[in-house]
Amino acid sequence: MNTIIFGLPGNERLMDQLAETIGATRGELSMRQFPDGESYVRVVSEVKGMEAIVVCTLHLPDGKLLPLLYLCRVLKDLGAVSVRLVAPYLSYMRQDTVFKPGEALTSAYFARLLSSFCDRLTTIDPHLHRRSSLAEIYSVPCTVLHAAPLISAWIKANVKDPVLIGPDSESEQWVSVVAKDADAPFTVLQKTRLGDADVRVSVPEVERYMDRTPVLVDDIISTARTMIEAVGHLKRLGLKAPICVGTHGVFAGSAYEDLVGAGAGQVVTCNTIPHPSNGIDVGELISRTLIKDQQP
Repeated sequence: MNTIIFGLPGNERLMDQLAETIGATRGELSMRQFPDGESYVRVVSEVKGMEAIVVCTLHLPDGKLLPLLYLCRVLKDLGAVSVRLVAPYLSYMRQDTVFKPGEALTSAYFARLLSSFCDRLTTIDPHLHRRSSLAEIYSVPCTVLHAAPLISAWIKANVKDPVLIGPDSESEQWVSVVAKDADAPFTVLQKTRLGDADVRVSVPEVERYMDRTPVLVDDIISTARTMIEAVGHLKRLGLKAPICVGTHGVFAGSAYEDLVGAGAGQVVTCNTIPHPSNGIDVGELISRTLIKDQQP
């Protein structure tokens, strides 16, 4: 069965990479906003009888959600056999429980909505905290890919004598895997969060690694407050300027500039979210999965 691939605005580079690698047709799409802010979506390509892939990373999701919904719906209306959403970054995963009475359980609501208009979801390292898998909230098949081997390979190739540092105790299992594949030791920050943008950290036994290059590793860099505090802490201890590595570079507000200004030696992210810090490519990882799923 033939495959056609579409990319929402901002996702064209990854769409082109995937199309070339898996041999899919690049779909032609017209999307814009009317003067009143409503979305216009038109699929120009023929999609009847084809498997459709839609590439849309979901940072800043609220402005993308309706165009994405309309695109997936019209693809099915035009006769696409299936619609697969490739969302390298999957948003609305943090609110996974009700902390205060009356709060919306947005992770579950968002999952139900996406499940209502796509037939399959592929993503990379979603923020699973209190849930063991996406299957707990998504009703469509979900393929979860992991960037840890890519990050390990980048560290091994680019950093001399690294020591990996995780942001908190929850990261230990993930950071330990990255460190093992990178042939490097690791430690984990002790973190106290006082508010959304107020975090205090300490680095246990850091004296053991004074001659190494610290590599701060996290799955999501959002406000960057944890990394900024860690950079300052490491600097005060006299370590080398740390390299900051993240799977998903959300960089809310001035987070990126603040992190660089705090003294990070380098900031590197996977291209799950387009950003100038992208230095680790996930395209091949996604392509391998898509090719595997195409095989009979």
